[in-house]
Amino acid sequence: MITLITNIKELLQVREVHVNKVSGKSMAVLPTIKNAYLIIKDDLIFDFGEIKNMPSLKADKTMDANNKIVLPTWCDSHTHIVYAGNREGEFVDRINGLTYEEIANNGGGIINSAKKLQETSEDDLFDQASKRIEEIMALGTGAVEIKSGYGLTFEAEIKMLRVIKKLAINYPIEIKSTFLGAHAFPAEFKDNKEAYIDLICDKMIPAVADENLAEFIDVFCETDYFTVAQTERILKTGKKYNLIPKIHVNQFTSIGGVQIGIKYKALSLDHLEIMQPIDIEALKNSNTMPVALPSCSYFLSIPYTPAREIIDQDLPLALATDFNPGSTPSGNMNFVVATACIKMKMTPEEAINAATINGAYAMNLSTTHGSITKGKKANLIITKEIPSYNYIPYAFGSNLIDIVMINGKIIDTV
Repeated sequence: MITLITNIKELLQVREVHVNKVSGKSMAVLPTIKNAYLIIKDDLIFDFGEIKNMPSLKADKTMDANNKIVLPTWCDSHTHIVYAGNREGEFVDRINGLTYEEIANNGGGIINSAKKLQETSEDDLFDQASKRIEEIMALGTGAVEIKSGYGLTFEAEIKMLRVIKKLAINYPIEIKSTFLGAHAFPAEFKDNKEAYIDLICDKMIPAVADENLAEFIDVFCETDYFTVAQTERILKTGKKYNLIPKIHVNQFTSIGGVQIGIKYKALSLDHLEIMQPIDIEALKNSNTMPVALPSCSYFLSIPYTPAREIIDQDLPLALATDFNPGSTPSGNMNFVVATACIKMKMTPEEAINAATINGAYAMNLSTTHGSITKGKKANLIITKEIPSYNYIPYAFGSNLIDIVMINGKIIDTV
């Protein structure tokens, strides 16, 4: 099956030579081709270039992208899409003055979601998560990571991971799975936290590995959650079972989580709203991807990740949604890109790089996703008629997507 897209106003994120990620000043460079064509063969990008150099071929399907921009689908490397119900009551509590921490201390937050999930069947969880997957696909996401962490018991965590695995089988979008048993301490372990660490290390992690339910392991390393020492024990155990670290750090405080993540060669360190000079320095000379979650900062009214400081220190940065019921009930990567520009002062070029090629890197997907490169997956966003790609973050409240293609096939964006 050969699909030809012609008359493309501008083809974005064109990488003739494969790159894994972009860093520092390179993030401000977004390679493009104006007046372009793109050829898809089956589910892969086959060829592209200027329209004047388009080869003669017989296509099974031809699409006219006149006055439209084509770019790779978003790569969302941090979500919690498998959850039960919602937490709109806590949203109102915050409006009335309670902090995220106060809500958690009152039995809300992650513990609230865990209780609901434990009472929800696997089939029901799958049905709820399926709707969210379909929604983010329609919003232009072509690869996504999903974490467990709303189970907090052995049975419920395994249930979540099985749902993630089932989603990966049933949907064309690339789905990566992360075990996040260390998301919060269950109430029954409040006075014996080490016993919960024992449960994670001695029972949960071996079971996850035995069923091949996750590629990554995560820990919420934060004040009042998991200490650096506890995080290290979990990461060390995960490493024995070939689980790659991707950890929550520096959302509210800087306690050494960045350093322990780098020590264990974390693929990504996510949140990073509170960064000290020592944290930024630690990221240098590592292969770890810093990941910012701007819609979480927007929703909770907490500081934004200091993107300019990170990029100006010649580091890379990725963007993700943190889609979850408590702190970011949205999987809209278009809003994430816009918010990064508006609130974090990233340029459109930096934000698009962060949401495509760098997001792919944060999921070990750089070789197949995140750029217009021959042989990569034909996962594409075709915009409506817009004046330039700067309009994508500028018109932050508008739906600018005309067509989404995943694996070379058009998906329903209604």
